[in-house]
Amino acid sequence: MNVPFLDLKAHHAARRGELANAINEVIEAAAFAGGPFVSRFEEAFAGYCEVRHAVGVGSGTDALWLALLASGIGPGDEVITVPMTFIATAEAISRTGARPVFVDIEETTYTMDPAGLERVVTPRTKAIIPVHLFGQMADMAGILKFAQARGLAVIEDAAQAHGARYAGHRAGSLGTAGCFSFYPGKNLGAFGEAGAVVTQDARLADRIRALRDHGQIRKYQHAEIGWNCRMDGIQAAVLQVKLRYLEKRNERRRRHAAHYARALKGIPGLVLPICEPSRTHVSHIYAVRVTDRKSFMHHLEARGIGCGIHYPVPVHLLQAYASLGHRLGAFPIAERCAVEFVSLPMYPELTSDHIEAVVEAVAEALSCTPVYA
Repeated sequence: MNVPFLDLKAHHAARRGELANAINEVIEAAAFAGGPFVSRFEEAFAGYCEVRHAVGVGSGTDALWLALLASGIGPGDEVITVPMTFIATAEAISRTGARPVFVDIEETTYTMDPAGLERVVTPRTKAIIPVHLFGQMADMAGILKFAQARGLAVIEDAAQAHGARYAGHRAGSLGTAGCFSFYPGKNLGAFGEAGAVVTQDARLADRIRALRDHGQIRKYQHAEIGWNCRMDGIQAAVLQVKLRYLEKRNERRRRHAAHYARALKGIPGLVLPICEPSRTHVSHIYAVRVTDRKSFMHHLEARGIGCGIHYPVPVHLLQAYASLGHRLGAFPIAERCAVEFVSLPMYPELTSDHIEAVVEAVAEALSCTPVYA
């Protein structure tokens, strides 16, 4: 059986008529850039995230960049984050003129290790960006305690964590702001590029609204230099439809992750993801770890099983950040994970047959017999 890594056609099939109607409403209203459809989605998404404000923007990268700018981050500042993330996290810091500073990740959750913060904080540190990797929130209690004692902003990179919880609190609701990507493959994905910033702070939200629209506070009244980071009306309408089904689809992802965990448990040479008891994982990515990744992936692909790598090179070792001067060995846990991670198929429309085909291929690749439950 062939199992694609991601199947967006299956993901949209059941709601195709509803999505088409939503797009047609935007066409009829000719409200394509910003406007009422964006406002409606912002209100709905703020409610979902259990915050007062949501600001729709053009991408998840825009969300991070504008949240940092609105928090006063600029040239000469430092922002602490992790090297195990997509480059956009660090790019957003760099685009403000600030310098990204890295701490290693936890061995179990693959998210920021708060124990590393004390070693890298300096008088120039102005913010921390924890990354809620693969759908599990970082240790927000430890991070917030550290940040609050030093007056630092905490910008949650929740691009992979739509609907996740930490001690009952939604992703994006605990920090100064939370930043989301709605790239099509996300748990809540648009029909193109889109993102959002959520926050409890009305002044921060107002500044981000101005920054996303060329610094306008009123039409042709530009209070500062901004940029064009507006969300499209069509993307907002699509997201509004899909938001209604997000909880149900997240629950399916969790069931699939539990199925994988039961069937793959105990296979020698395979490290499975762990969800901390205080956290609700939304299983955006199901990443396992193996030592011989090349042969493992070759076997899966030969069996028709799609797989991926998130992320093969940690940010501190990318050519783009060579100027920071980091060498191999700087962040050993992130580096080890980068050479061992393999992402298995994970999306709501997977069936039990799909998962068992994946399990069988994984077990064969590691010379084991799978156990189905």
